[in-house]
Amino acid sequence: MLVLGVETSCDETAVGIVEDRLTLRSNVVASQAELHAPFGGVVPEVAARAHLDLMLPTVDQALVQAGVGLSDVDAIAVTAGPGLVGALLVGVSAAKGLALAHDLPLLGVNHLRAHVEAVQLEHGLLEPPLLALVVSGGHTSIVAMDEHGTFRQLGATIDDAAGEAFDKIARFIGLGYPGGPEIDRLAQGGNPKAFAFPRAMAAEGYDFSLSGLKTAVIRELRRMEAAGEEPDLADVAASFQEAIVDVQVLKTLKAAGAEGIDTVVLAGGVAANRRLRARMEAECEANGQRLLVPSIPLCTDNGAMVAASGSNLLADGITARLDLAVDPNLALAE
Repeated sequence: MLVLGVETSCDETAVGIVEDRLTLRSNVVASQAELHAPFGGVVPEVAARAHLDLMLPTVDQALVQAGVGLSDVDAIAVTAGPGLVGALLVGVSAAKGLALAHDLPLLGVNHLRAHVEAVQLEHGLLEPPLLALVVSGGHTSIVAMDEHGTFRQLGATIDDAAGEAFDKIARFIGLGYPGGPEIDRLAQGGNPKAFAFPRAMAAEGYDFSLSGLKTAVIRELRRMEAAGEEPDLADVAASFQEAIVDVQVLKTLKAAGAEGIDTVVLAGGVAANRRLRARMEAECEANGQRLLVPSIPLCTDNGAMVAASGSNLLADGITARLDLAVDPNLALAE
């Protein structure tokens, strides 16, 4: 059973093909990073237009990489939300066209659930109960997957998501876009204890707040500039990154313990951050918990995760109609 997955929720035009829910046959991503870099962030109109240009070549490349044709595909999966409405519309429209032209089932996928279910391509089908930290450019949340496979949200960001905070601080200190990988790279040579940046809401429930941290970093840099001090940007990056990682790891494992859950999933684009991966692995091992993290190519937005999630829907007999609508605010928890 081959499922082709289409992902266009933000600025990656991505297509992947998965066989029998678990086997990755292809995963092609056409990045738009260079288009958006001059603006320091994603421009929705630019993203949507680029998706139009890149969609069919990306589909063709994914088919070639998998060594199959559209006649071999059994279903078309597509991200229906959440995301940028214009970008989502391009992907959903393309998927509808493919499904209609080739008389194939259409599968509407939740982008956030797909991030979590990307794990199955390397670790096998998910076995609930489990707890997931889903952390990306636009989303930061802690969710529990119950025995029947539905998600409950335990906590979420009340302001900036982690990816947004990384991008904003990276831009402020003159790094490139996207900011997350740049902060990660720079932090490798820095001291994470050089600056005592705040850990907002660390002891309060499972929600996150990063706007205060972002403000604290900017204020400290402006103070140093006014005092004629030259900041070590590697120390700034490492200390800023550590403040984010500290709270994410603390709250995730606290929630897992309170829920009595032994399996933790780290998912989403920010899950590619090396410090977050290392800290979560070390803490889970110390607590006797099992950590599942996709490889880095499967953390960032990709079509393979959509195909995997769509394969699960197909196995459960859940298909979408050809009037499938996009939902830019689609929630993960039911």
